[in-house]
Amino acid sequence: MSSVDRPAAARPDDAVARAVLSRFEEEARRDLQRFVTSLREWQRAHNLVARSTLDDIWTRHVADSLQLLDHALGDFHEWVDLGSGAGFPGLVVAIACKAEPERHFTLVESNGKKAAFLRTAIRETGAHARVAAERIEVHAGGMSGRADVVSARALAPLPKLLELGSPYLAKEGVMLLLKGQHAVQEIEQASQSFAFDVVASPSATDSSGCVLAIRNVRPKVRP
Repeated sequence: MSSVDRPAAARPDDAVARAVLSRFEEEARRDLQRFVTSLREWQRAHNLVARSTLDDIWTRHVADSLQLLDHALGDFHEWVDLGSGAGFPGLVVAIACKAEPERHFTLVESNGKKAAFLRTAIRETGAHARVAAERIEVHAGGMSGRADVVSARALAPLPKLLELGSPYLAKEGVMLLLKGQHAVQEIEQASQSFAFDVVASPSATDSSGCVLAIRNVRPKVRP
């Protein structure tokens, strides 16, 4: 196996990360490695991710993000990532899709330092993405009904995510949300205020987590 096939930052036993990365072309793998290197450098001065997760970055963050491609609409063009933070999941997916310039990513992140990192990483990798450094509630009005995919990870409980994300969705759009062990409870809570179609799939990287694919979100009319 070449150094390209196994990124230097990955652990030798990190089989999940290697398996996910092996799906992509050489340029995408190199760009993902460049992104991880940049993140580690910025992490020395800025708290972009929990320090305890750095040793598992390829599985905990990169592979976790990339699995969303298996759940996205095959012909998506506009992808909006809410609360992008250090680029998970939106920027990682954008890097993987770099060879498809018709697919564009908007990363919504109001934290100034994280937004600055995202812009740097976009320049370094050439990803087809832009950063919206403002609050989601403010930004959503300018992209109402335009997103084929809306994604988020570790941002808010599901009821709040539906409130924030549904205004972006195109008619056939889907929300792809990485959720943990309380996903069932969150779905029940969200069902009190919204009607929606949901498919829950096991996470490829977290035995207690899942990917929620949510469509047809409608606020419930209270009597």
